[in-house]
Amino acid sequence: MKLLILGGTEFVGRALTEAALGRGWQVTLFHRGRHEPPAGAAVLRGDRTAPDGLAALADGSWDAVIDTWSAAPAAVHAAARALAGRAGGYAYISSRSVYAYPSPAGLPEDGPLVAGASPVAEQVDYAIDKRGGELAAEGAFGDRALLVRAGLILGPWENVGRLPWWLGRIARGGPVLAPGPRDNPLQYIDVRDLAEWTLDAVRDGLGGPYNLVGPPGHTTMEELLGACVRATGADAELRWTDPATILGAGIEPWTDLPIWLPPGELHDTLCGADVSKALATGLRCRPVADTVADTWTWLTSIGGQAPQRPDRPPLGLSPEVEARVLAG
Repeated sequence: MKLLILGGTEFVGRALTEAALGRGWQVTLFHRGRHEPPAGAAVLRGDRTAPDGLAALADGSWDAVIDTWSAAPAAVHAAARALAGRAGGYAYISSRSVYAYPSPAGLPEDGPLVAGASPVAEQVDYAIDKRGGELAAEGAFGDRALLVRAGLILGPWENVGRLPWWLGRIARGGPVLAPGPRDNPLQYIDVRDLAEWTLDAVRDGLGGPYNLVGPPGHTTMEELLGACVRATGADAELRWTDPATILGAGIEPWTDLPIWLPPGELHDTLCGADVSKALATGLRCRPVADTVADTWTWLTSIGGQAPQRPDRPPLGLSPEVEARVLAG
């Protein structure tokens, strides 16, 4: 397979690149040159937001393109149109955020979508931008466009700060504010499982939308944090605290305590997707213990400080607020 990845040097893009190279595929990366690409990939340089930024893509043909863009749909529109006659398919890494909120638990791919998206729009809002990117891919490739609607993504190379924050916090040891309930189910996907499924899908010529996240209840908050304790080997004591106490202290789910959502509407929306379509086409999800352990190994290999995307705010609870809540 000859594969073109638009991006390919950070988190999801890097996992895709590493997995494709591991299969012996011929991989070309188109990126701005801000990060070192994985060894073995050919490189084309360009900034798709700049005038004539796609000039490096003027020549060449590929069996498939994978696009990880998450900003203005207009950039997807321009790239997809430029490549439509020279690529067999176009996989766009989208998001489950494209569904209209709130989404009931068990929502399949034909659920209602956000309004107001345009394939030629500039950057507006994450959900609308992702839907606009989908429209751009479909407009150029039709049923050869694969829409990978990912949920929460965890694993090595994470540059958002969710699992790395928990690992760093637990590695410091001592009492840790653990948000309950313990059996609160989580739905996420390991970035490497996302990569392998996506590569299988482009190889097999799949098109259309797919919810790409692990099965609901693949793990729980207790299993995730327990895996963090075991992976780090830290002397940490998980202090399980009910959601009412946490929310009453002004602590924000998802941002102050990454990954965690209390039971309710938002939890149902983000942790209850129907993934039967992806499972039927071969999606395989590794155990949470493997995701946590491998992320810790990667994190320690780079000095313990995860990279941070400049367009995302740092996540995590301050030690002062944690101490105040633990003190009652």
